[in-house]
Amino acid sequence: MFKNVAIGWIAGALSLSHALAAESPEDFYRGKHLQLRVGFPPGSGYDLAGRLVARHIGQHIPGNPTVVVQNVVGAGSLSLANQMYRTAPRDGTALALVSNAVAATPLLSPGTAQFDPRQFKWIGSNAPEIDVVVVSGQSPHRTIKDLQSQTAIVGASGLGGAIFDLPQISNALLGTKFQIIAGYDGAAKIFLAIQRGELQGLAGIGWSSVKASQMNEVKSGQLRVIAQFGWKKHPELPDVPLFDKPENETDLQAVRFMYARMQYGRPFLMPPDTALERVQAIRQAFAATMKDAGLRAEAERFEFEIDPITGEELDDLTQELMATPPAAVARLRAILDPSAQVK
Repeated sequence: MFKNVAIGWIAGALSLSHALAAESPEDFYRGKHLQLRVGFPPGSGYDLAGRLVARHIGQHIPGNPTVVVQNVVGAGSLSLANQMYRTAPRDGTALALVSNAVAATPLLSPGTAQFDPRQFKWIGSNAPEIDVVVVSGQSPHRTIKDLQSQTAIVGASGLGGAIFDLPQISNALLGTKFQIIAGYDGAAKIFLAIQRGELQGLAGIGWSSVKASQMNEVKSGQLRVIAQFGWKKHPELPDVPLFDKPENETDLQAVRFMYARMQYGRPFLMPPDTALERVQAIRQAFAATMKDAGLRAEAERFEFEIDPITGEELDDLTQELMATPPAAVARLRAILDPSAQVK
C-alpha cells in the first residue's frame, strides 16, 4: 500500500511540476502583484525613473499584473542588490532598479557584494548615463583646472555609489582635489546641503538626474555643471568639458572600467533562477514600455532620456566588465579602500 501511495505521490508531484512549467506568463501574472523595488529614496532620480516605468509597464506584461513600488534604501542600492540575489522571490514577481555601479561592485569591493552580477537577469535600461560635476553658483570652482588646484567639498552616500567612487578615483587618476563628505541619504539630501552652504557640489551624478530634479536651479545659476566624466560629451552639454585621459595604460584601463558603469544607465534586473519565459516576458514588456506614447510624453515632461538598452546588451556589458585586467582592478581597489581618509 505504501509503495502505491509513494508512486502516486511522485506521479502527482511530477504532474504538478509539468503543469507549473507549462503555465504561460499570461496565466502566471494575471491577478498578481509585481513588486518593483527601487534602491534609492523617494524623490531621487532613480525613484522618479522607477515610478515612471511602474505607471506604464503593467499594461505591457502578459496578464497585466499590478505594479507596486517599494523603496529599499541602503549603500547606494547595494543592499537591494544583495537582497535580490539572496532572498527575493525567484518566481517572477520581483523586479529591481539598482545603481549603475552594482555590476562593478563584486570586483571593487567583494566583501560588501554578496552576488555575482552575471547571474542576475538583466531586464533593460532607459538610456546610457553621463555623469557630471555640479557645483553651487557660489562655489569658486568654474573649470576642471579649478577642481585640480582647489579643494572642492562634495557630498556622497558611501562606497559603491558613483557620487563617492568617481570623485575618489578622479582624485587619484585625474588630479582632482575633491573632499568627500559621505553619509548623505541620496542626492536630494545632498542638493539641500549645497543650498545650505554645507557642501560646494556633487561629483558623479547623472545628467538625467540633474535635469529631472534640479533644472530650474541650473537655469537660474544656483547650480553650475562644470565637468563631464566619460569619453564623449552629452549632446546637451557641448560646452562642458571632459576630463583628460590618463597616460598610464593601467590607469587608463581603470578609468575605462569606471566609465563603463555609465553605459548601464538606470538598470532593471530580476533575481537569478527566475524562469526564462517570465524574464523574456518582462524584457519584452520593458522594451514595449520604452516605446509607449504615454511614457514618452511623461519622460519629455520630466526631461527623462529614452535611448533604451536591452537586457541582452546588459548581459554582454557585464561579461566584459568582469573580464577587466586584474592590474586595473587592483589599482581601483587600492584607491577605493574603505580605510582611505574620508570625512
